[in-house]
Amino acid sequence: MEVIDTNRKAKYEYAFIDEFTAGLQLFGTEIKSIRNKDVSIAEAYCAFMGDELFIINMHIAHYEQGTYNNHEPKRERKLLLNRNELKKLQNKLKDKGLTIIPTRLFISDQGYAKLNIALAKGKKIHDKRDTIKDKDTKREMDRAMKR
Repeated sequence: MEVIDTNRKAKYEYAFIDEFTAGLQLFGTEIKSIRNKDVSIAEAYCAFMGDELFIINMHIAHYEQGTYNNHEPKRERKLLLNRNELKKLQNKLKDKGLTIIPTRLFISDQGYAKLNIALAKGKKIHDKRDTIKDKDTKREMDRAMKR
């Protein structure tokens, strides 16, 4: 499993409730750009269109050797999940303040591009401060253990 991109800001901004692994419906030049690590999921989010889940605002750069068949960098891409998982996500999204965000993009052992998504709730300012405080105490404990 080769990790291509992570959304490092997501853990700071959101509290994860549930996590899923989804496949992506891609064109040929898109998977080649992903393997070259020319991708960004930092500003991306997921939304339902009808009964299908799409990732919006995910940037995959143009493939350099692509011809006139090259893809659009920020097009909406369909996420591949089981019907039960989609229903579960749709039911939970009815709660106020919940969203679906991508957390990690990777290439599976079979060579497919996979995306970890999380059902998340936005953190308040005091929650963010607690996260920073926990990180600092953990770092200090690690330093003390080394000595």
